[in-house]
Amino acid sequence: MHTLPTSEAQIAESVLVARAERTPLEITGGGTKRRLGRRVQAAATLSTDALRGITLYRPTELVISARSGTPLSEITQTLGEQGQELAFEPIDHRTLYGGEGAEPTIGGVVACNLSGPRRVNAGAARDHLLGVRAVNGRGEVIKNGGRVVKNVTGYDLCKLFAGSFGTLGILTEVTLKVRPKAERTATLVLFGLDEIAGQAAMAEALGSPFDVTGAAYLPATQARTLGVSALADTGTSATVIRLEGFTDSVAYRTEALRGSYSSRIATAVLDDADGASVWADIRDVRPLAASSGSLWRVSTTPSEGPAVLARLRERSPVDAVLDWGGGLVWLAVEAGDDDGAAAVRDAVRPSGGHATLVRPAGGGPGEGEVFDPPPPVLAMLGDRIKRSFDPDRILNPGRMYAGV
Repeated sequence: MHTLPTSEAQIAESVLVARAERTPLEITGGGTKRRLGRRVQAAATLSTDALRGITLYRPTELVISARSGTPLSEITQTLGEQGQELAFEPIDHRTLYGGEGAEPTIGGVVACNLSGPRRVNAGAARDHLLGVRAVNGRGEVIKNGGRVVKNVTGYDLCKLFAGSFGTLGILTEVTLKVRPKAERTATLVLFGLDEIAGQAAMAEALGSPFDVTGAAYLPATQARTLGVSALADTGTSATVIRLEGFTDSVAYRTEALRGSYSSRIATAVLDDADGASVWADIRDVRPLAASSGSLWRVSTTPSEGPAVLARLRERSPVDAVLDWGGGLVWLAVEAGDDDGAAAVRDAVRPSGGHATLVRPAGGGPGEGEVFDPPPPVLAMLGDRIKRSFDPDRILNPGRMYAGV
């Protein structure tokens, strides 16, 4: 059974019926991230895809509100007409999962807390979330943050719902901070570094006074996939560093930063079109999209990114792209019977990071543990929160962990 409500009230009614009948619900939006996470143990589907429309936009106050099923493209277009954007540039999973004809929605972006390369400078999606409206597993409409009518005492719903994958409630409206688009963007490229030197160069750039908004490392094999001749023709690795802002400021900062490397590293500066293409491909993990192995997303301390790769390569062949200055490692692993889970998690554990299975080798939803199992104390706390919002466990059961 597939339910497509067109209002918050209809969503609440659908949840009340599902709760009364003890019918677990799979919660979806545009469906482009349906394969992210474990297979949902549900008897029916409730989609927010018809819950569309921007409900508030105040460009001078840098704030926008929209119903959760509003396509991300509509948000992007509306903001672009006013020279504004979402600072956290969320990934578009259609590159990894396909989904022709489907549209990512703003509710899905928030529910999965999706953040792109600018995360190192602007923060995560949840850091830009001012308010939410949602329907919990009791069928109650709850509100928190910006444009509040009724607060939920004791919980910061913006922090809880961002990254909860629809397991605590069904988002019906979100309010977000936005930012002015940069007048100019420059991408500085450093050629021929290995992963350790590339990470050190990214750390140097991010620690400089030049306000870097992106830092990523592409091995030679992955650099050739981007279709930008300035990267592909050299046949070497590319460490890319982004600077944004007013034209004169960007020009000065780019040359100053380039000068700090040029005596020891071959460099280039991409034009705006090539730079935009490279960062979009890094955001959407295009260099690894065609891999036949399992695809993993590892978050760790930036300086530990190369060490994670070194440990993993002792056990399994792997291709990788480093983003967030080395703190985000995308891995394409030649998977074993468990999609390489044991090898990946063993490699990550000494660095104190965490690993997420984004796409199993077979391409379908994960059957095992997609997310790192939480420590017992956090698991107990998460269970209490789940019981508070969804006592009958009818919302996206099993999406993140078995039984949750």
